[in-house]
Amino acid sequence: MDTPDPEDPNQFAQQLFTPLPGRYDRLAELLSMGQNGRWRRAMVDHIVPHRPGLVLDVASGPAGVALQLADRSSARVVGVDLTLDMLRQGERNVAHRGMVERVQLVAGRAEQMPFAGGTFDALTFTYLLRYVDDPQATLIELARVVKPGGAVASLEFLLPERRFWRFWWWIYTRLLLPVGGWITGGRAWFEVGRFLGPNISAHYRRYPVDWTVDAWRRAGFVEVGVRRMSLGGGLVMWGRRAGG
Repeated sequence: MDTPDPEDPNQFAQQLFTPLPGRYDRLAELLSMGQNGRWRRAMVDHIVPHRPGLVLDVASGPAGVALQLADRSSARVVGVDLTLDMLRQGERNVAHRGMVERVQLVAGRAEQMPFAGGTFDALTFTYLLRYVDDPQATLIELARVVKPGGAVASLEFLLPERRFWRFWWWIYTRLLLPVGGWITGGRAWFEVGRFLGPNISAHYRRYPVDWTVDAWRRAGFVEVGVRRMSLGGGLVMWGRRAGG
């Protein structure tokens, strides 16, 4: 696998994740130390009570969140992802679950959504902002396609705040994670494992959580909330589009 070019975030994400679709959910559990499923549920918890009719799931990957949204609500769900191989795996997952009429998957960039303004009642995005060139502009574009008052929630990796836990997080992400990736999935997983820790650290040096909260508000979201999960390893955020 060629080394992805981090100067082009879209190309980087495509090259990084193209080899992984069939194993993505298992990889997400490995990367999150088994917490990804719990984090996803916590994110979806902020969407379901609003009873949306149409939900957009951005960075949908193999449709794990899109399917959970469909399972836990009566909504129709549109999943968007940049990586075509991920979408193909997502389509297989959707068909296997008998959800073809409820979940639709399309190719697209979060920075330039192929939808009219105010199309969706709610929106989720997962592990997205580390792979875009301009997180603020991306949030503005996400807000554009949500109806006023629509619920929005996201999930992202995070750095533990306490030094003790951050030390062990550093050991896990820099040493154990790449080795575990190699053992369980070969070169492709090794590359993702080696990349993840430094990428998370670099992202939060540039865009701390406080900056991200303000960025949501500048994009037009209100009632923005934050929950640090699993000793600070995960970050769930939520809010709603202003004007409703």
